[in-house]
Amino acid sequence: MSRSESYWSFYVTLRSKQVSIGRWSQTQWEIDQLVPDSGDKPEGAYPVGMELFLDERANYRLNLDLPEPKMFLICDDRGDGIPIPQSLTANQNIAAGALEGDTPVLTMPIPEAIGCWLEAFITRHGEMAIQAKRRKHIDVRDEMKGRGKKG
Repeated sequence: MSRSESYWSFYVTLRSKQVSIGRWSQTQWEIDQLVPDSGDKPEGAYPVGMELFLDERANYRLNLDLPEPKMFLICDDRGDGIPIPQSLTANQNIAAGALEGDTPVLTMPIPEAIGCWLEAFITRHGEMAIQAKRRKHIDVRDEMKGRGKKG
């Protein structure tokens, strides 16, 4: 399956570059090419898919409304320092969760065609209200109120 309302298949190639940090040098990976899988597979390309989910529409909207919207390529790390592309997302929360788990994530600007596809998905299914979720144990306001009454 190459493309549907909620799924799009791609080929992605990566390139590495040496980056100097002070006296040290390290290898940094970046996305070289991202092309729909409807054409020829570029040499060294990995197949990846991008799936859109109804409950992530608010996150897509937040990303698209940024001055420079980004796509996130979630990779596998097999321990040799070479990232293996696994999936694409436009949800920053998914990318942040992967990074918290020490999973490599590469970014790139959202290509116009993918931005239009995301907009169409959001338009077709409606905007979703953005809800901030607070963890109860972090809300110190109630904790502070209780301190003044004791004693």
